[in-house]
Amino acid sequence: MQKSNLIYNIQDKPPFGKTLIFALQQLLAIMAATIAVPAIIGNGMSAAAALFGAGAGTLIYLLFTKFKSPVFLGSSFAFLGSMGAAFAGATTVELGYLGLILGAIFAGLVYVVIAFVVKRVGTGWISKVMPPQVIGPTVAIIGLSLSGNAVGDLFKGSVVDATLTPVANPYVALVCGLVTLFVVIICSLYGKKMISMIPFIMGILAGYLVATIFTVIGIATENPALQIIDFAKFQNIQWYPDFTFIKALGGFEKIDGAYIGTIAVAYVPVAFVVFAEHIADHKNLSTIIGHDLITDPGLNRTLLGDGVGSMVGAIFGGCPNTTYGESVGCVAISKNASVITIVYTAIMAIVISFVGPFSTFLATIPSCVMGGVCVALYGFIAVSGLKMLQQVDLQDNRNLFVVSTILIAGVGGMKLTFGKVTITSVACALILGILVNVVAHAGDKKQAQEPTAE
Repeated sequence: MQKSNLIYNIQDKPPFGKTLIFALQQLLAIMAATIAVPAIIGNGMSAAAALFGAGAGTLIYLLFTKFKSPVFLGSSFAFLGSMGAAFAGATTVELGYLGLILGAIFAGLVYVVIAFVVKRVGTGWISKVMPPQVIGPTVAIIGLSLSGNAVGDLFKGSVVDATLTPVANPYVALVCGLVTLFVVIICSLYGKKMISMIPFIMGILAGYLVATIFTVIGIATENPALQIIDFAKFQNIQWYPDFTFIKALGGFEKIDGAYIGTIAVAYVPVAFVVFAEHIADHKNLSTIIGHDLITDPGLNRTLLGDGVGSMVGAIFGGCPNTTYGESVGCVAISKNASVITIVYTAIMAIVISFVGPFSTFLATIPSCVMGGVCVALYGFIAVSGLKMLQQVDLQDNRNLFVVSTILIAGVGGMKLTFGKVTITSVACALILGILVNVVAHAGDKKQAQEPTAE
């Protein structure tokens, strides 16, 4: 494992005040995506509860990984179809909420089973099945596959019309997003030590300020094209989390075997898909922090933490959790891998879920501002994957075929859908890359065994 250039390593403990600021930065990095999942699913799902569930799930993950893996767990987009199926197959909304919990338990149990298998057989097979020429471009695809979301957000404000279409002029939104991006870059490269470690906070504050100026002018002149921030959200503040397990209580009397089967079919296959992404995320994080998480604390522990953390997250917030690329990118750019920062972030997420005005303020951060942040975040994820290829001989056509196949399949958005189960582009690219790697290197062992001519 290569050396890292971190300012704070895994077990380092920055001063209390600094840690709070670092934790807030992590929270801002994961906030938009974490609360987006319940917003997409609808049916009255609570963003505050999802935030609480993400914080609780992260604490569980950290416990299982012996506080050696500095990453935050947030709401998983991979299970969107499964969560939709939970409500679609339910006769009442309460049963749908119960389905969310049951589904997360099914998915979490898949992780638990795989973790015990890994504990039994070890992790040596991972390096053989997923060498650098496979895992490197796959990690790059994780970032590149999100690039469309980041660029799309750059042109969007938070104020929408009756058809949920942003009303702001896209170029006005773009200005706010680019201000955010360039402040992030300038603070990271030229800021003093503390400023250089919190570039996202500085960028978001600058972008929010510019967006506020445009919005105030737009309201004063009754010009919707300038209204970037939706301040109306402060009129409907959610003062406490609306926990999923409470809403699910009324679903027990409606549950039957057929519905349980529907939930199992919707969630279990997706868990196997997310397992592949789990390995890629931890390989990427390992490269950034210069410590192999697959061997220490071990893949079995990261899987148990992810699986049980997902169960806990869904019990409170309805959303299965997963390790967040945004969190990994934040570690890479800030050069702060201190696990205590993630602990504070998780606690902060739990506390903020009960502080209605502050969580509402975070929810008003416009898409264009978060888009500016995500251009840097997702780009760092992609580049960290490409850096893994430095140890790969790309003059060898065998490796070149593997890398090129993964990149094209991933960037091209190759997906497979079977009913309500979708194999994501990242998972498809990884699976295809593994198969190509097996074919391309099939003759290696045979050639090694053949005696050389004297």
